[in-house]
Amino acid sequence: MPFENKDPEGLRTQFNHDYSPLNGIIKKRFENEKDYFTSKKRSETYTTSILIYMSGIDLSHNKLNGSIPSELGNLTRIRSLNLSNNFFIGKIPATFSNLAQVESLDLSFNMLSGQIPPQLSVLTSLEVFSVAHNNLSGATPEWEGQFSTFNESSYEGNQFLCGPPLPKSCNPSGQAPTTLPNGLNNDEENDSWVDMYVFRVSFVVAYTSILLVIAAVLYINPYWRQVWFYYIGLVGMNCYNFIQDNLCKFF
Repeated sequence: MPFENKDPEGLRTQFNHDYSPLNGIIKKRFENEKDYFTSKKRSETYTTSILIYMSGIDLSHNKLNGSIPSELGNLTRIRSLNLSNNFFIGKIPATFSNLAQVESLDLSFNMLSGQIPPQLSVLTSLEVFSVAHNNLSGATPEWEGQFSTFNESSYEGNQFLCGPPLPKSCNPSGQAPTTLPNGLNNDEENDSWVDMYVFRVSFVVAYTSILLVIAAVLYINPYWRQVWFYYIGLVGMNCYNFIQDNLCKFF
């Protein structure tokens, strides 16, 4: 992120540059300085030694191309990273999950593809996030933590992305997942009640259908009607004799 000196009094700025071959980062010490640092879509004024803790990279609008170097994930103390409006291709490096202190991450308006690394959900300091207008696909990161605060504008312009907060669901059935456990319990109770209701209705319909079929057969065929009443009478007589014989034992 560039630092822009807007001090009207022209305060003197001193830089001590120490190059570290291990990480390739130029360390700066600011003394008697007043600067503006842009992060989280707002510009703030910082003075003196506090600038040591303000670090960022803004490479937007530079027509850069190729893949994003995964080594950028080694900048663990960076606060802001803006790579928007370039021609970057390939996947978003999963190493960006190491940017533990990053507050603003803007990768919009590139040609990035593949899935957004789910590991990014561990970035608890992230307040501004945008991958809009790329060629990303698959599910958005888990809608929890800081990622639950980002709206649809953070992902717009990626027609193959799905999942909250986008209206397109990753569920093949097209049904949005239920988020409340109580809602799940209510759905299960409703399903049980519907199943029991369907069973009772089916039983009554089946029983009625059987009676109607028997009545139709007896009405159409006199022989079967005669046999039916004969067996009905026989069963009735046997039941009467059984009851009479058993009742006599008690009286």
